Amino acid sequence: MTRYNILFLCTGNSARSILAESIANTLYADKFTAYSAGSQPKGKVHPEALRLLQTKGHNTSELHSTSWDDFAVPSAPKMDFVFTVCDNAAGEVCPAWPGQPMTAHWGIPDPAAVEGTPAEIALAFADAYRQMAARLDVFANLPLASLDKMSLKSRLDDIGAMGHHPA
Repeated sequence: MTRYNILFLCTGNSARSILAESIANTLYADKFTAYSAGSQPKGKVHPEALRLLQTKGHNTSELHSTSWDDFAVPSAPKMDFVFTVCDNAAGEVCPAWPGQPMTAHWGIPDPAAVEGTPAEIALAFADAYRQMAARLDVFANLPLASLDKMSLKSRLDDIGAMGHHPA
């Protein structure tokens, strides 16, 4: 069985992309090796992201906030898929990824931007986790090896649109 490398991108690489990396590496380790990075990394993982992941049984010891430049060098792992998970990162000019990976935008509201009570902040992180887990579940169950590039791109875009309701 083929294992695919996935890079999840966000601006700060402290919450959504970290959640995605951990979910993929924990729940779908047989199919994916996931990484995350940011265009302007915060340098640390949001404490609520770590708390939530630990509560759900994820190993958080290897999670860290890093620059997407680290993945644009020839010595970096070759990515098969690159997903932006925040609207800011989707609009930025990304580095040229070695190997021309398949890309898609899976935007999720930023739980780190939520202000309020600890319970409201925890709820925002839990919602981001739920949305990302649902998308990764659909993605992990696609017949990746048998889909042609155009069909796969269409399905990735459909997964990215999950949960978006036009006004």
